[in-house]
Amino acid sequence: MVMRRLFPALFLILLAPSLTACDSTSNEPEPEPEVIPAKEGYSLVWNDEFEGHEVNTANWTHWVTGNPFNNELQYYTARKDNSTIEDGVLYLVARKETYTAADGTREYTSARINTKDKVDFKYGRVEVRAQMPIGQGIWPAIWMLPTDNVYGGWPHSGEIDIMEYLGHEPRTVYGTLHYTRENAPQHYHEGSSYTLPSGAFSDDFHVFELEWDETEMRWYVDGVQYRVHRNWSTFGHDYPAPFDQRFHLLLNVAVGGDWPGSPSAATAFPQIMKVDYVRVFERVAAQD
Repeated sequence: MVMRRLFPALFLILLAPSLTACDSTSNEPEPEPEVIPAKEGYSLVWNDEFEGHEVNTANWTHWVTGNPFNNELQYYTARKDNSTIEDGVLYLVARKETYTAADGTREYTSARINTKDKVDFKYGRVEVRAQMPIGQGIWPAIWMLPTDNVYGGWPHSGEIDIMEYLGHEPRTVYGTLHYTRENAPQHYHEGSSYTLPSGAFSDDFHVFELEWDETEMRWYVDGVQYRVHRNWSTFGHDYPAPFDQRFHLLLNVAVGGDWPGSPSAATAFPQIMKVDYVRVFERVAAQD
C-alpha cells in the first residue's frame, strides 16, 4: 500500500478539497470525474495523470546531478527544457547541448524524477502508460529503488526495473530484478524481455505493468504477462528479503552508458519519453 512521509506512520490519505461558497452563476454542469479502471482484485491508491503545466513537486523530486552512473553521458536537470507537461502528458526530454555546472560539464542533458519520501509503498500493482524515444544511445527506464536501504546500499536492498528500453532496439523492453545472493555479496540480476509482434514502442503509447506480491513479481506489457519471478534474496538474509520493504518510483531518460553505448551520428535530438499516467494499486481482500 502507498504511504506518504508527509505525516510519519500514516498511510496515504487522499483529501477532498473543502467546500466553499461559489459566486459563479454558471449553469454549466460540472465535468464528470475520470473513472480509472482497476484490474480485478486491486484498488487505486495513488496516481499522477500529469495535469497542469509542470511536474507536481508534491509527488516527484528531480535528481539534479552530472555524476555518471553506468558511464552515462547526460546531466540531469530540473529545467523545463528537460521535463515539462503538455496536454496531460509528461515529457522527459534528452537534449544534445553543452551544459556546465559545479560538478562538471556534460554534452547532453536529460531528466530523472522520483517519488522518494513522497510516495513509497510495499506490494501492489504499478501501471505506467508511456511512449518511448528512439535512437542509438537512448536509454529510458521506469523503475523502483528501496526507500530505506534496510539491507545496505545498492544492490543489497534491491532494484526493480519495471521497464528498460534501448533506443536501437525499438520493439523490445526488459523487466529485471537486481539483488545479491544470501551467501555472496556480488551483484546479481535476472530478467526477461518482451518484443512487440509488430511496430515499435516509439510509435505509440503502451502500458507497462508490475504486480508485486509477498511471494512473486509479474511483468506485463499491454496486459500480456511475459515474466514471473518467485525467488530472490540478499546477502545475509533469506527470501523474501530484500523485496519486503518500501520502494519508490523513478522515471528517467539516460543518454549513453555501458549497456546502450553512446549515441551515433544518426541519433537525432531531442529525444522524448512521453508518460500519460502513473498509477499505483493495492490488492484488496477477496470477498466471501
